[in-house]
Amino acid sequence: MILKDLLHAVPVKEYKGQLDIEVTGLCFDSRAVVDGNLFIAVRGTHTDGHLYLQKAIDLGANAVLVEELPDETNEDITYILVDDSSYVLGLVAANYYDNPSHQLKLVGVTGTNGKTTVATLLYNLFIGLSYQVGLLSTVENRISGRIIPTTHTTLDPISLNKLLREMVDEGCDYCFMEVSSHAVVQQRIAGLRFAGGIFTNITHDHLDFHETFDNYIKAKKKFFDDLDRDAFALSNADDRNGAVMLQNTVAYQKTYGLKGLADFKMRIVESHFDGMLLHLDGQDVWVKLVGHFNAYNLLAVYGASILLEQETMKVLTAISNIVGAEGRFEALRSPQGQIGIVDYAHTPDAVENVLDTVADLRQAGQQIITVIGCGGDRDKTKRPKMAKVAALKSDTVILTSDNPRSEDPLQIIREMEAGIPADKRKGVFSISDRKEAIRAACHLAQPGDIIVVAGKGHEKYQDINGVKHHFDDKEQLANAFNEQ
Repeated sequence: MILKDLLHAVPVKEYKGQLDIEVTGLCFDSRAVVDGNLFIAVRGTHTDGHLYLQKAIDLGANAVLVEELPDETNEDITYILVDDSSYVLGLVAANYYDNPSHQLKLVGVTGTNGKTTVATLLYNLFIGLSYQVGLLSTVENRISGRIIPTTHTTLDPISLNKLLREMVDEGCDYCFMEVSSHAVVQQRIAGLRFAGGIFTNITHDHLDFHETFDNYIKAKKKFFDDLDRDAFALSNADDRNGAVMLQNTVAYQKTYGLKGLADFKMRIVESHFDGMLLHLDGQDVWVKLVGHFNAYNLLAVYGASILLEQETMKVLTAISNIVGAEGRFEALRSPQGQIGIVDYAHTPDAVENVLDTVADLRQAGQQIITVIGCGGDRDKTKRPKMAKVAALKSDTVILTSDNPRSEDPLQIIREMEAGIPADKRKGVFSISDRKEAIRAACHLAQPGDIIVVAGKGHEKYQDINGVKHHFDDKEQLANAFNEQ
């Protein structure tokens, strides 16, 4: 692609060199540069791409995009000066892949909890409506039936536009995408056109990155502030910050909720471990998901589908057939009659939602045993809060490791223990080995008891000192059930 075309609609301050040169690809990691690449120098959290300009040039970059020109320039290299290279990276990536987000309907889902479930449910629903669909989520990326593994909630702009290009080329009509607060702040979604945005909720999380809750709210809100006038903005009216998300957006505004006034309303008629009966838009619908939080997720999915101009009865029929995302309130039953629930809940609010749902569903005499840990190198302030919620809403709690990363698992557990109320300490145990913690919970459980394993959900690894070891909560729970 010609560099001049690549810079279409890019706010360039000045340039040195030629703009009519051929660019063979884009790169923001100097180690991956090949001949003819445009190297974009991005100031990251841990390093600054400007420090590696010469390395990129030595490896073959024929143009560099920078926020600051070097003291000495090379007459054979084109230098492009911009105010914000992180933002421009998204614009350039979109141009390089011929703006794929303009060629399908891209819907972003943001919020603390429910992003993965809402995006996955929308994907499954539109597949059920016979569309070709893309999915960009924490659990996996999909292009119709093809699965592409993922490692981040939102990919870097180059990878993101490359995947969207593949979706367009393979005939996708829609793509449903998780949008994390990190991605908004780091401008990983710059240059994308969204047909709509969905807000699920906002609770305590990621303060290790955002530092304050106000910054976290602003990050979520910016996604809606940047939506186009012809997009929709669908927000949870029952969340106290739901209205905040819509304050400055020019998009078409709609709300959903189970409690107060909202454009899309729902009522839970019955709830069981294998599903719920919902009253939605004048119709009773049986669904395969469980819990108030999933009722909200389904209502968001329904509202978005209607805003995407789908037929009401077809949507309601499809909703009754879809299943949730992996590792989100997944139920297992042991040969002895115990019930296991595996869930990704890793915030105080998410843990509370899961345990409240279990409490609503349990029968007299059924005990709730919760296995829970907190990740290392992440927001430490939520550790005692999560432990407190688990202790208040469970009969027995086993504190354990999650992904300790570079931290001492025992220190993480001690910080969790600080949140346990004095009158609940007798029912709380600490076992740092997560496999043994799950086994212990199964040995403690009587037939009919409910074991909740929270924190990792779909993850198939445990991150310990930079090494990812295979670990699957669902697999461990099933093995422990079969050992009894």
